[in-house]
Amino acid sequence: MAASDSEKRFALIKENLAEVLNEEIIKKILDEGQHPKIYWGTATTGRPHCGYFVPAIKIAQFLAAGCDVTILLADIHGFLDNLKAPLELVMHRAEFYRKIITSMLQAVGVSTEKLRVVLGSSYQKSPEYVMDVYKMASLVSEHDAKKAGAEVVKQTDNAPLSGLLYPILQVLDEQYLDCDAQFGGECGMDQRKLFTAAKEWLPKLGYRERAHLLNPMVPGLHGGKMSSSDPDSKIDLLDPPETVAKKIKKAHAAPQQVEENGLLAFIEFVLLPAARLRGTGEFRVERERDGLETLIYTDIEKIREDYKNDILTPQLIKPAIARELNALLAPIQQEFQASKEWQEIAEKAYPPPPKKEKKVKNKGTRYPGAQEKTAENDKELPIRPNGETPN
Repeated sequence: MAASDSEKRFALIKENLAEVLNEEIIKKILDEGQHPKIYWGTATTGRPHCGYFVPAIKIAQFLAAGCDVTILLADIHGFLDNLKAPLELVMHRAEFYRKIITSMLQAVGVSTEKLRVVLGSSYQKSPEYVMDVYKMASLVSEHDAKKAGAEVVKQTDNAPLSGLLYPILQVLDEQYLDCDAQFGGECGMDQRKLFTAAKEWLPKLGYRERAHLLNPMVPGLHGGKMSSSDPDSKIDLLDPPETVAKKIKKAHAAPQQVEENGLLAFIEFVLLPAARLRGTGEFRVERERDGLETLIYTDIEKIREDYKNDILTPQLIKPAIARELNALLAPIQQEFQASKEWQEIAEKAYPPPPKKEKKVKNKGTRYPGAQEKTAENDKELPIRPNGETPN
């Protein structure tokens, strides 16, 4: 029996996710022929890198499945998360995020007609929202707020109170963005505690529960999480093709080892889904140099199998990933180069660090010639008996 339209849509929504909480909420909306409303939030702190393709591809799949998607540029969250970004940069970075995320979605050929981009501060300062923050703060314990934000908010000794407010705001956003489900982004599993808190906290204010869509923890190029603070572990979305190829060439990938392999993960969660969205559905590995035919893959299991059996080697797979990734980045970079406005936003959002001033060494009076110069000065300014020098 052929899968119904709602089943196909749900399969696309669920593809590559680690977990779906309250999935019946989404299924009911699909069965009624309606469009689930999904929101994804990102704090506008660091600079988006290629790791952002993981949530961007899922968002593209939500759009392709006919969902209404809201992207929250969480500028106030970015300020509340201890030590992440100074307030004066957050607004410029929000604009940079708006430009680059929209461009990423368009790069995989998905219509952004059903996409809404919202700035957190556009509604999080309203009297109604602030009053709900106060109400929630009176109902949630310090212990529960810390637990909910443990994997999301930067934890420090003697942390500011803002870290406790962060999870409260994220939970309330589900109500104020009028969503049916929240998607946990770049590494969604780190938000599981926050999502389970949302299921418990929202009904305390009389608001309905939402569904939650969780991405798996996807390893970066060096096996761990792709981090914007480690320049070798991340590829900037505006890196030129030769830099992309160089960084991928440096990526850690042990032959025949598929677990915690960042390169295979990138193919699984970014390159293959992107190829399907663009209509080709293929990942190609050229072997001309070895005089062998091109390998063409349409599913990750066959790639894993060939990698385990050493048919696919790191030396073969790295150039293929670099080629496919550069093809994804090309339209984004072309748009950036053509937009003077975007370039100015980038300069304000990520200003270069101030140049260090050269310290002038104080040579004192113990270098050669110092005594002669002092003597000359004494001749020029003779000291009078009363201790004064002439004008």
